[in-house]
Amino acid sequence: MNRILPSLTLVAALTVSAMSHALTAGDKAPYFRGPLITAPANAELFDSQSLKGKVVYIDFWASWCGPCRVSLPALNTLYQEFSEQGFHVVAINVDSYRDDALSFLKERPVDYPVIYDAGQKLPGEFGVKGMPTAFLLDRSGTVHHVHEGFRPGDEQALRGAITKLLKEEAQ
Repeated sequence: MNRILPSLTLVAALTVSAMSHALTAGDKAPYFRGPLITAPANAELFDSQSLKGKVVYIDFWASWCGPCRVSLPALNTLYQEFSEQGFHVVAINVDSYRDDALSFLKERPVDYPVIYDAGQKLPGEFGVKGMPTAFLLDRSGTVHHVHEGFRPGDEQALRGAITKLLKEEAQ
């Protein structure tokens, strides 16, 4: 019961944030930073300035999210496939309890950075409506695609979009 209330609070916060302004294709992604979940407490902040000039997939997820069990491993495969070409993935975890996120990542490890947003501030800045929600950005930080949910096979369409952005912007 003690873990249900924070999840319900997050759902309410996501509903309110989505009513304000959800990012859509053509919008610029906001600047953000946050602690890396695998780093010691209060150490190593991730700063979105490091993403300048890169094609980026920003993925919001939580340990209680069923589709996230599919999306994180699929995104890791895409990251491994395209990282040398300038593609990056940044995951933003919104669990109320850090240990829940760490347990999830222990079962489904990833090679890309994972931010822990305990205050759940970043979903509001992006206008996230539910879990998982992700934003594919071009090298200038402009949103090209918003992906809500995740099912097996979604990575094929995403692979095509990533390939297209990497090719378009490499010229």
